[in-house]
Amino acid sequence: MCGRYVSTRSAEDLVQLFQVTDWRAEETLAPNWNVAPTSDVWAVLERTARGHDHAAPEGRQLRPLRWGLVPSWAKDVKVGARMINARVETVHEKPAYRRAFAKRRCLLPADGFYEWQQLKDQDTGKARKQPYFIHPENDQVMALAGLYEYWRDPAVKQDDDPSAWLMTCTIITTEATDAAGHVHPRMPLALTPEHYDAWLDPHHQNPDELRALLTQPADGHLDARPVSTAVNNVRNNGPQLLEDTAP
Repeated sequence: MCGRYVSTRSAEDLVQLFQVTDWRAEETLAPNWNVAPTSDVWAVLERTARGHDHAAPEGRQLRPLRWGLVPSWAKDVKVGARMINARVETVHEKPAYRRAFAKRRCLLPADGFYEWQQLKDQDTGKARKQPYFIHPENDQVMALAGLYEYWRDPAVKQDDDPSAWLMTCTIITTEATDAAGHVHPRMPLALTPEHYDAWLDPHHQNPDELRALLTQPADGHLDARPVSTAVNNVRNNGPQLLEDTAP
């Protein structure tokens, strides 16, 4: 699974990198070295521009979404905390994800992600989990493959009230390979720049063609380094979490 990741690039940088045409400067997120489930995260998606009717053409947007997909039919937002990942093998079939996979796909910019490896402590002999930071060897931004969904809060009476709608997202995962595979059996999938348009296009709905667009992050050219267990606590944040702790 992918349960934590790093996203530190500014909105201005992401607008340029992903050729975004619709971003509201008042929507801001601080750099985050310990993105955890239910955090707000940047997402790139294509929809009709806000404030226009549905007949208007789609534009590429940069928006903050809550990580942990809440299906439209869910009775409570708490379900999202358990739906942070969608397996690529079944994403087009599972009721919670199949509608979003068909029409509501997004990109989740990331610097890298964390995974934990089960190890035996040499001093105590007890099992422990060692966190690793896995990132592209060239430190380029990763465009993680994601899905997003709308959830209507029944407690808000007016449809046009912005607080009536919650936008949430999930990350698509696959079997891990290379550096990531030495640490954990699952890893997030990503898109290369030449496939951004096809992935984000809501009119592109062929499941096999869509799944064929997905690749390993950085085409498998990943580096994994051990980092401090401070990352285990979601309250800890900052670039010091990425420091190599190898002896």
